[in-house]
Amino acid sequence: MTSSAPTPSANPGARRPLMPLNEARASLLERVVPLATVEQLPTFDADGRVLAEDLVSALQVPPQDNSSMDGYAVRAADVKEAGTVLPVSQRIAAGHAAEPLRPGTCARIFTGAPMPEGADAVVMQEDTRDVGGDMHAVHIDAVPVLGQWVRRSGEDVTRAPTVLSRGQRLSPATLGLAASLGLAKLEVTARPRVALFSTGDELVMPGDVAPADMKPGAIYNSNRFFLRAMLQRLGCEVSDLGIVPDSREKTLAALKSAADHHDLILTSGGVSVGEEDHIKPAVQQLGSLDLWQIAMKPGKPFAYGTVRRDAGAGDAASSACHFIGLPGNPVSSFVTFVLLVRPFLLKLQGAEAAMPQPVMLPAHFAVPRADKRREFLRVRRNANGGLDLFPNQSSGVLTSAVWGDGLVDNPAGKTIDHGDLLPFTSFSELLA
Repeated sequence: MTSSAPTPSANPGARRPLMPLNEARASLLERVVPLATVEQLPTFDADGRVLAEDLVSALQVPPQDNSSMDGYAVRAADVKEAGTVLPVSQRIAAGHAAEPLRPGTCARIFTGAPMPEGADAVVMQEDTRDVGGDMHAVHIDAVPVLGQWVRRSGEDVTRAPTVLSRGQRLSPATLGLAASLGLAKLEVTARPRVALFSTGDELVMPGDVAPADMKPGAIYNSNRFFLRAMLQRLGCEVSDLGIVPDSREKTLAALKSAADHHDLILTSGGVSVGEEDHIKPAVQQLGSLDLWQIAMKPGKPFAYGTVRRDAGAGDAASSACHFIGLPGNPVSSFVTFVLLVRPFLLKLQGAEAAMPQPVMLPAHFAVPRADKRREFLRVRRNANGGLDLFPNQSSGVLTSAVWGDGLVDNPAGKTIDHGDLLPFTSFSELLA
C-alpha cells in the first residue's frame, strides 16, 4: 500500500531534514579550488605555510659517514679485547677533513666529524683512558661492535627521492629538513585572504563599554577574538571588519567591500531566519547562498555561498568570493569552525583537508539520555587516563572549551556509560 503523505520535495513548506556532518563537509570541500597564487619565502619565514612544490634532495644527508659520539675512531678488528692500547694518529673535529686511518692506530674524533677512511667503529670517550706519559695513546676498555656510534651517509636523506611533498603544511621540523637540503627559499601557496566580521546590534567590543555600563541585552563580542586567532593559526591573512549592525544596507556594503579583495568572507551570527538576520537576503542579493541545518550539536545552523566580485576588481582570482556564515553562539561557532572551516581553508591552500584521527579513551562519566543529533562533547583527560565531562554543555558556555582539552564525537541516539571507549580528538590537533 502506498502512502499519500507528501514528501519534502513535493511540499515546499515541509521542513528539510538535517544534513549529516560528513555530507556537509564533503559538499563544502567540493566547492574549493586551491589557490593558484604561489610566492617564494625564505625558509626561516615559512612555518605554517603550504608547500607549492615537491622538494627533491640533491644530496645525501649526512653527506658522509660521521661520528655520533665524542671518542675514538677505530678499526674494530684492531680491538679484539678490552684493555687494548692504540696510539692516536690524528685528531678530527667536525667540519674538518680526515686522513685515512693507519692500521693499528685510532683517531681522536668528535661528534659530527667525518669518519676517516678505514675506520668502522667509534669507541665513546667514557670507555677509554689516557695511557699517560709521553706516549700519545689510549687504553680501550670496551670491545667495539662493527658500526657502533657511526652515522651512515644518507641515513637521514638519500639523493633523488621526494623528501617533502607539495601540499604539505610546513612545521619547525620540516623547515629544518628543508634547510638540511641546502634550501634557503621555498615555494609556498599564497595566504588565503579572509574578511571577518560579526553581526548583531547586541554586540559590544571589550574596552568600548565597561561591564557596569552594559545595556540590557548587550554582550561582549567573544567570537571575533577566537575566530581571528584560529584563522591566523591556519596561515590566513585576516581583515577584521568589526561588527556590522543589523541593517540590510550596511550588511550589503560590508559584503560588497569584502568580496573584491578576499578569498573568503567569514561571519558569525545572522544565519538564522529572524527578521533582524540580514545575512541571508544580502548574500542572496549579491550572489548565492545555501543555508544548511546540520545534524550536529552544537552548531546546527551553517551557511555557505558566494558573493560576486566587481568586474574591475584587479586582484580577483575568480568572479566570486566564498562566503561562510557560522552560528552566533560561541561554542557553536568554535566547533563548526574546527570541523568545517578548518578543512575548507586547508584545501584552499592545497593542503590535506582530512580530519585528525581520534584516539579511543574511556569515559569517566555517563550520559544517560541520547541526543537526536551527533554531539561533540567538551571533555578533558584526567590523571587516570580517562575523560571527564564538562558539566554544562550549552552552546553558549565558552568555558567548556577552555576547561576542556578536546572533543568527544558521540553519534546520534547513543548514550554513554562509565567505562565506554570514546573517540577523542584534542584541541591541539584541531587548532593546529
